[in-house]
Amino acid sequence: MDSRAFLDLRPSHNPYRWSLPVTPGLSTWGGFLFGGCGLGAAISALEQTSGRDCVWATGQYLSYAKPGEVMDIDITMAVEGHQISQARAVCHVGNREILTVNAALGHREIEHSGQWETMPDVPPPSRCEARDYRLPADGTINERLEQRMVKGRDLESLDGAHGDGQVLLWARIPDVIDGVDATTLAILGDFVPMGVGQALGVRGGGNSLDNTLRVARLVPTEWVLLDIRVHAVGRGFGHGLVHMFAEDGTLMATASQSCIVRYWKGEPDEPRPASQ
Repeated sequence: MDSRAFLDLRPSHNPYRWSLPVTPGLSTWGGFLFGGCGLGAAISALEQTSGRDCVWATGQYLSYAKPGEVMDIDITMAVEGHQISQARAVCHVGNREILTVNAALGHREIEHSGQWETMPDVPPPSRCEARDYRLPADGTINERLEQRMVKGRDLESLDGAHGDGQVLLWARIPDVIDGVDATTLAILGDFVPMGVGQALGVRGGGNSLDNTLRVARLVPTEWVLLDIRVHAVGRGFGHGLVHMFAEDGTLMATASQSCIVRYWKGEPDEPRPASQ
């Protein structure tokens, strides 16, 4: 299975329109489409329409798509150059806009390359414990992702004391066996909200306002190390970054996000569920 099949992204008779049936398996505990799946679907549609690989894509989350709905994705090819395409995807359910994505796609052969960000020295996934959840993962996106905690607090240790802002997590999508691509990384990169709860030491997280994926170099890997860095929380919003490394230490991509900070349902002052 590849990432497109994992999402069940479907073409139409119009080469510039795709559709994504929203299922519980692509959704959060809160009953709405997981943000990484929305961005991943838009990137996949953009890549297949343009015939080029994603370099950069940024999505702004505007509303929620719920299980049972179908999210249509309309592609606009704004600029098509010799090596780079600039394009836009508008994702909507009927007249309700869910997500807008702008992207650059292409490939350029140049002599020089390099990597200056180094993967942290961590144990392999086989030596790390599975991440614990506050609710059963059955039937949600979390059931389809495998996550192993390297650095982070368990739920009982979220006592209100601030952490250092870093969470390390091995993650993979067991169903996707045809290789990691930009769509897969978009799904796995939506973890700043989880990092916010860890950084604050609270039982909470957030709803994503945006996500920007920057793809550096794709290499074969089964697991992806998510180096989650929360930079700041203020005015009710959290901001952070995820570095995504292959098992061999290659920095494949970064994902940066802002989110609305929310406590989990049942916690004081905030009745709405978090997205992580």
